[in-house]
Amino acid sequence: MAIMEGPLSKWTNVMKGWQYRWFVLDDNAGLLSYYTSKEKMVRGARRGCVRLKGAIIGIDDEDDSTFTITVDDKTFHFQARDTEERDKWIHALEDTILRHTHSYSLQTKWNDLCVSSSLLDFDKKLTEADAYLQMLIDQIANLDVSINNCASDADKCLLSSIRDNANGVLEAVKHSIVLLQIAKNTTHPVNGVYTAYSRPPKSSDSTIHSNQENQLTDKHHIKAIEHNANINVDCAVECREDINMEKELPSNLNLVVPETSYSSSDDEDFFDANDETVISLQNTSVEIAAAEEPVHRHSVTQRLTASDYDALYEDEEEELGSLEGQGSVISHLLSQVKIGMDLTKVIRWYLSAFHAGRKSSVAKKPYNPILGEIFRCFWHIPNVREDDDTPQKVSEGPVPWATRDHLTFIAEQVSHHPPISAFYAEHVNKGISCSAHIWTKSKFLGLSIGVQNIGQAIINVLKHNEEYILTFPNGYGRSILRVPWIELGGSVTVNCPQTGYHANVEFHTRPIYGGKKHRITAELYAPGEKKSFLTVTGEWNGIMEAKWSTGETEVFVDTRTIPIIKKRVKPLVEQEEYESRKLWKDVTTALRLRNVEAATEAKFMLEQKQREEAKHRLENKLKWETRAFHEIGENWMYDKSLQIRLQEKENIEQSSSDH
Repeated sequence: MAIMEGPLSKWTNVMKGWQYRWFVLDDNAGLLSYYTSKEKMVRGARRGCVRLKGAIIGIDDEDDSTFTITVDDKTFHFQARDTEERDKWIHALEDTILRHTHSYSLQTKWNDLCVSSSLLDFDKKLTEADAYLQMLIDQIANLDVSINNCASDADKCLLSSIRDNANGVLEAVKHSIVLLQIAKNTTHPVNGVYTAYSRPPKSSDSTIHSNQENQLTDKHHIKAIEHNANINVDCAVECREDINMEKELPSNLNLVVPETSYSSSDDEDFFDANDETVISLQNTSVEIAAAEEPVHRHSVTQRLTASDYDALYEDEEEELGSLEGQGSVISHLLSQVKIGMDLTKVIRWYLSAFHAGRKSSVAKKPYNPILGEIFRCFWHIPNVREDDDTPQKVSEGPVPWATRDHLTFIAEQVSHHPPISAFYAEHVNKGISCSAHIWTKSKFLGLSIGVQNIGQAIINVLKHNEEYILTFPNGYGRSILRVPWIELGGSVTVNCPQTGYHANVEFHTRPIYGGKKHRITAELYAPGEKKSFLTVTGEWNGIMEAKWSTGETEVFVDTRTIPIIKKRVKPLVEQEEYESRKLWKDVTTALRLRNVEAATEAKFMLEQKQREEAKHRLENKLKWETRAFHEIGENWMYDKSLQIRLQEKENIEQSSSDH
């Protein structure tokens, strides 16, 4: 029985950082299982588990959010959102550990279980339930449309009541399906945590070795899994479920808690680096392979198709770094700034934008951008209707295949020394654009690293002829010799030259002795005033509250409720040679397959090419020409910004009318 579930971050050795995972604590089995997401839990794509019998919980007095579990000669590291959440997990884990350490009757209970129907019948009913769930979701969506179009207040009230009740039913159905999936995977998990029964080995049986985890499943294997196990490709790649699974199960199950904790994939191992363990499941030895193990090094990227490369970016994009990671901070929430905005709305957007760019509690080293590297993408903004039935594409915009109701984004590495990244975002129908550039200076601060973010962003609200100039806070990597974590610090400004409104924002670093992390304060001022009319306090990755000069208070931003919108990128095969994903595809693929040698070689080839091009320009006295941005004064501006295009259009119309 799952007595507790929810998100935690875990430390991984290969990526050297914290990663978001969805954890489920099973009190009956004495297992802490984890998944890459809640959706993967529903589908049964378990990544691994920690056996809690005989485990020891550890906490760090200097850190109020992390804890460890030591078991099977390994130490696993976890991080909760805050102290309260950590305490809830620790109490639940301690109760489960105590129960299973002093009780040996659990195995007998599992052995007495019987299955009255086949797994095939169970899956069929589960699929039906999921289909009905989707129908219910679609009907509620249609109901929302009807409510919006309803002219009568009485009818609108009635429909709203029906919708609220339907949402209640929807949540109940969702929860039921999740519980059914957990029940199924407890008794017959796809990754073999329990052994349901013993059967003689067959020639077609798959023996799971660590080197198989270093390769992507080929097309024939994927098709076989889809046909026999009725699961999709990404689940098949993760779980390596035996494709020759028996159609029916015997009535008596022999469910066994694994002798040792395990992880389905080497790069998901989050125990201490000096631990070495061999996992035994059903008398099959699964040896944990080192990340350096030379497995098919020279063919690691040769078997991948263009769609395979695109798929690499679909799962856990936060592990990858390049220009797209830098641009997501500003562009992701630009769409939330509405027409007629004022300084208050700009500040609300600005403070929430840092949360959107924060994928984990520790920064991961990005790829060093190549001079001239470009990244383009767009977002489909919810609840924004197209002008007509046929969406009009913006062929002259930064993303020509996007429409007027899309939020588009482009970034370019415009300089190597200093390493300046310029980026631009726009929403045509809203009449909003953002031009920005940023580069960094780093220095060591004892046990920390300080990163000064130099540059600024300019938001243009064309329909109101306003622009807002923003600066960026500094970043700090703390406790670099222990468990590293990041924070923002320093003073930033937001001001509107046209109206005179401005704001001062202070990102507070954590004091050496005690104090909270990620605190922020902001003061908003009217033109010519020395006393602020609004004060904002709180945590930039949590809840921020506003207090007006009248004494009225309200929740200013709750970043936990802000939806995440997934960016859309052109398929790799259609990208230009200088676009980010195409440039770094071999490095990305090798890292995903944990082939460090191949990744290093591919990275060296890119950097060597850049050195040769720089040498050629120097010898021939040539100047590097940027692709999409040019320096104007101290700012880098996009060549074909929305403001420039509208002005050119107006000039053409004016010229035509004169004739």
